[in-house]
Amino acid sequence: MGLTDSKRALPEANQIHPLVADTTSSRTDRKQQNTAAAEIEAGRAKIDDYLGYFTRHLATISRSTPPNEPRLSIEGFAQLYLSNQNRHGHHFIIHQHNHPVAGLHYNIRETPYNQLNVDDLRLQFSETSSVSFSVPYGLPGNPNSLRPGRVAVETRVHTMWSHLIETSSKATGSLLIWDTGEYSILPKSEQDVDTDDDSDGKATLDPETNRIPENEKLIHAFQSKYIRLRLHGTRLPEMYTIILRLPRANQLMARKSARSKAPRRVARKSRTDEGLQTTDTEWDEAQNATLQSQKRRKLSTTSTDEMAEIRKKNAYPGAENSIGSVHQRSWYLSLDRWHCGFEKSHSGRQKGRWVRQGFETFFVRGAEFERSVVTGRLSGEVMSDEGVTRFVERKMWRPILECYFRLKQVIANLRADAPLVRSDNFRKLEDIGEETPKFN
Repeated sequence: MGLTDSKRALPEANQIHPLVADTTSSRTDRKQQNTAAAEIEAGRAKIDDYLGYFTRHLATISRSTPPNEPRLSIEGFAQLYLSNQNRHGHHFIIHQHNHPVAGLHYNIRETPYNQLNVDDLRLQFSETSSVSFSVPYGLPGNPNSLRPGRVAVETRVHTMWSHLIETSSKATGSLLIWDTGEYSILPKSEQDVDTDDDSDGKATLDPETNRIPENEKLIHAFQSKYIRLRLHGTRLPEMYTIILRLPRANQLMARKSARSKAPRRVARKSRTDEGLQTTDTEWDEAQNATLQSQKRRKLSTTSTDEMAEIRKKNAYPGAENSIGSVHQRSWYLSLDRWHCGFEKSHSGRQKGRWVRQGFETFFVRGAEFERSVVTGRLSGEVMSDEGVTRFVERKMWRPILECYFRLKQVIANLRADAPLVRSDNFRKLEDIGEETPKFN
């Protein structure tokens, strides 16, 4: 198949959509709006117009960025979402999620309830639902990396409106839009014929285009446990293609949910117990505390029942797991170098390396560097705008960079130029290399 694919044309970054025309608000109004956004994201508040609410919210907190920073206008963001509000929509979003417990990850897309700096990748497969993956070190961007693969962990099926979220809270950390756009599914191999013939009777042709819709291809690829995925985003380069495959050892059935423990009962002394001396005010305070505790326990039971239902279906309220997603299955994610436009050199100094770059090498550098493509904010700025203070992030996340590979190349060149030098010196260099942060 061909390697040329036109990138989606998107509006400029400073255009304003009619949905976000009235964005002026006082500091108090903005604080209330931020609080509401966190409540909606956590599922504790419901609204009718998610698109209108979140686009207005994001327009009030957008920041200017350097000219070379990838940006998608609020208008383009809204139009992209609207154009996929149908049963054949094929929208994707990658959230950078800096969670206090799970740490940073990148979702292709994770849950608002549970995840260090990680990407959440979400792929729309129906009008209302998206299959989601958590990618702890972000997407690969270096074809010659010594660490080309990533783990991509399946998470709950999400609702489509979760693609609009960019917010934060102390409990769940920050969530920003790292990239968004539309996806397409490529054939599993070059021998496969990429036709629109519905020979197996499972896929249905789109009557408008007379082609098999991309979301139907995704469902088929997902269930075959091998997905060749091309992402047409704002930040990601043209022709960017990855492969998701499920190793045989990870093809698990859904796990049984653990039973929640009953709350521990503690015997309480009566007011007349010997040695207990309280005033009437203290007694009233104790009674009020008991009532509050009972209310919290009741709310906790309701929340536990809701989460049990979520675990059973592996889908959040409003989403439907018709694709057959299994929570916590680990997929293998890798850069599809050939379909990205790279070719392997078989001679010369570049022998064994992928050359003729389809795009310039990039690295996912983490929460301190990566900005939202919609608002231009860093993770810390999302926290600040939402009024989150004293947030303690999980440590030990390290980006996968290039310096380790370069050091190995230096060692290899030294060995070739000075074969008689004592090998102990090279071992010391290699030890240094092992301590060097590994980038893509």
